[in-house]
Amino acid sequence: MGKITGFMEYARLEEPHEPAEARKKHYREFYARLADSAAAVQGARCMDCGVPFCMQGCPVDNIIPDWNDLVYRGDWKAAIEVLHSTNNFPEFTGRVCPAPCEEACVLRINADPVGIKSIEHAIIDKAWEEGWVRPQPAAHKTGKKVAIVGSGPAGLACAQQLARAGHDVTVFEKSDRIGGLLRYGIPDFKLDKGVIDRRLEQLRQEGVKLRAGVFIGKQPPARGVGSDAKTSVAPSELLSQFDAVVLAAGSEQPRDLPIAGRELAGVHFAMEFLPLQNKRVAGDQEVKDLWATGKRVVIIGGGDTGSDCVGTSNRHGAKSVTQFELLPMPPDVERNPAWPYWPTRLRTSSSHEEGVNRDWSIATKEFAGEKGAVKALKTVRLEWKDGKPVEIPGSETLVPADLVLLAMGFVSPQQSMLDEFGVQKDARGNAKAPTEGKGAYATSAEKVFAAGDTRRGQSLVVWAIREGRQCARAVDEFLMGFSELPR
Repeated sequence: MGKITGFMEYARLEEPHEPAEARKKHYREFYARLADSAAAVQGARCMDCGVPFCMQGCPVDNIIPDWNDLVYRGDWKAAIEVLHSTNNFPEFTGRVCPAPCEEACVLRINADPVGIKSIEHAIIDKAWEEGWVRPQPAAHKTGKKVAIVGSGPAGLACAQQLARAGHDVTVFEKSDRIGGLLRYGIPDFKLDKGVIDRRLEQLRQEGVKLRAGVFIGKQPPARGVGSDAKTSVAPSELLSQFDAVVLAAGSEQPRDLPIAGRELAGVHFAMEFLPLQNKRVAGDQEVKDLWATGKRVVIIGGGDTGSDCVGTSNRHGAKSVTQFELLPMPPDVERNPAWPYWPTRLRTSSSHEEGVNRDWSIATKEFAGEKGAVKALKTVRLEWKDGKPVEIPGSETLVPADLVLLAMGFVSPQQSMLDEFGVQKDARGNAKAPTEGKGAYATSAEKVFAAGDTRRGQSLVVWAIREGRQCARAVDEFLMGFSELPR
């Protein structure tokens, strides 16, 4: 694959991007795709390693060595065909996936891995530029109707596959725009929303009906990912009108921090903060006045959502940005000590590079305030013993803060939705459904399926796409008795 000696001759190349100080002044994407020649060099680094561990590391089973080789040889059109055979939306994964495939790359044992994600990004962007991404409407209609609740990557992947199988598909979204957490959970500087819109146009031309501003259930929950719904549809009504229903609404119940002072003004969930900026960038005029401008911002949670809060706060012009993590600081290692598995090691995002004070092994005990607004966090240092945190006596500290953002992850889908559909739940509150064999992705409720974060819990975009595709095949088999959709 690629050039036999390429991995010895060529170094890994970073995608061209703006320096930190320049990109903090706007909300546009700041990473550009590799030039054709540079991508070919990266493709040349792909080894003839015998066992493609990169494919095992990829949740959608991308045929990575094949399209690396095709890019190396300059056959870009064949490369996008191979890429699209396993991944409906490589423009999303090529931008925001953490690339577990690269950690599984054989080169990663003792060197820089092949730039798989950057090659994927280059392939799909070139395909759009050349007009190779076109609608693929079904040749024949089945007459079957499928409703999909949620328009994130799982819902959209499922919708596209089912529409191409000939079913009439309607996607319901409670926000005012289609895209789920792709639209309102990921900042524009990481994923330009025009990237979503051009793909949505393809779905429309393939026959998918997209209905935004519609909540499925009695009423939107008071807390969690916000709702812009103007109308609501009862689950019973949905079940009576459609031959199958897919729940792909995501894991939207955020993990809270119920300590003293939680009710103070200035303490918010990350998903109360992030969508507002996306709405402003989209041109919305009446947006809630929640800014980090001139404030001392403390973000509790060290994952991707916390990182997005860092980048957004810096663009607002925060006075200072601090990010807390309960766990100890991971090791900063050059190689993958757990190859080919995903390692625990220090990861520095592009947002971290723009300026943040990161602190590990620290717990917040109380939010302190004045006149009803948060002014500080009472914290304590932790020592981890046998995998458990132990507070260090005398390590209490008062950390000033004017805005606190809780970015500690999501615990489950909204429970009211699952309850109203009568879906059995697992121990974590997710929709219970198997992924293999007869009845894959089917819940305990008749003709109701579940995929993505609704079924597996909070996870990656690439896992959502995988589950959406596999669920589509399961629904197709349920409706037709067989399926020709890939799994």
